[in-house]
Amino acid sequence: MYREQTRIVQIGNKKIGGGNPIMIQSMTNTRTEDVKATVEQIKRLEAAGCDIVRATVPTLEAAQAIKEIKKEISIPLVADIHFDYKMAIAAMENGADKIRINPGNIGNREKVEEVVKVAKERNIPIRVGVNSGSLEKNLVEKYGGVTAEGIVESALDKVKLIEDIGYDNLVISIKSSDVLMCVKAHEILAEKTNHPLHVGITESGTIISGNIKSSIGLGLILHQGIGDTIRVSLTGDPVEEIKSAKLILRTLGLRKGGIEIVSCPTCGRTKIDLIGLANQVENMVADIPLDIKVAVMGCAVNGPGEAKEADIGIAGGIGEGLLIKKGEIIKKVPEEQLLSVLREELLNWKTQ
Repeated sequence: MYREQTRIVQIGNKKIGGGNPIMIQSMTNTRTEDVKATVEQIKRLEAAGCDIVRATVPTLEAAQAIKEIKKEISIPLVADIHFDYKMAIAAMENGADKIRINPGNIGNREKVEEVVKVAKERNIPIRVGVNSGSLEKNLVEKYGGVTAEGIVESALDKVKLIEDIGYDNLVISIKSSDVLMCVKAHEILAEKTNHPLHVGITESGTIISGNIKSSIGLGLILHQGIGDTIRVSLTGDPVEEIKSAKLILRTLGLRKGGIEIVSCPTCGRTKIDLIGLANQVENMVADIPLDIKVAVMGCAVNGPGEAKEADIGIAGGIGEGLLIKKGEIIKKVPEEQLLSVLREELLNWKTQ
């Protein structure tokens, strides 16, 4: 398992690498300068299960806001810098727990050295991020286009630059919107480095397409033992990224905890609004800290049998429904009470 062999990196109060639990990350989409809005969003992300959060730092005002934001949150904050090395330094001086840079965008070696100097003084990790969309011209020409091999070479060149300056407290991130290229690049990179890897499919798209591409890409990568932190990049509310990331990890057996919802796809026998009910159940259980499986079935005929592998479930009929435990019918209740009865059972689960 590659992730068992990667170095351990401390990011604020979290540790990644070395076989530590895979951390879920997201990124704020507020203006970082707007401390109130950014803090509110980070708290929502925290509540959803985000372990590490990143915020863009394009201005000195944003860098200074890091200090105020840090006072209000409890998860590590990563400063994302693209071009101005001074913003990276200012972010670290204001308490960023990690910085994300692409040394190729920062400028000449002297500027990178200035950033590394401050990081080394404060022992702040640097995430070296390389995106296929900004691959250097010489590597595009060398490999005849944008390739997995080119992405890896670009990343390792930048890692070597920082290591040659005398710093190795690093995390590597290589991303592409091409899922299979991204998978191949991680397979190559995992063989060539023991730095922890942050994994994600960049620019993956909207909630539907982004979830599908991220699930396939992250699934293929993580299942090979590659990856120490992940982000599901979606065009939408970043809280959705956390929900998806948790489900991906749980599906792969890489994280426990949280209620798993299983539901049937509906058919002509369905006499209730199963789609609406399943969504209501999913939202309703979000704040219940149980590690169990809940079934939501639309048919009182096959529901109990189909739900037998779940710990508890409900099945709808005509104006009424069933409460089921391990495939056994416990009681029949009016349809409008199904949700409240299920919630009551879950809230009292530990006492059963």
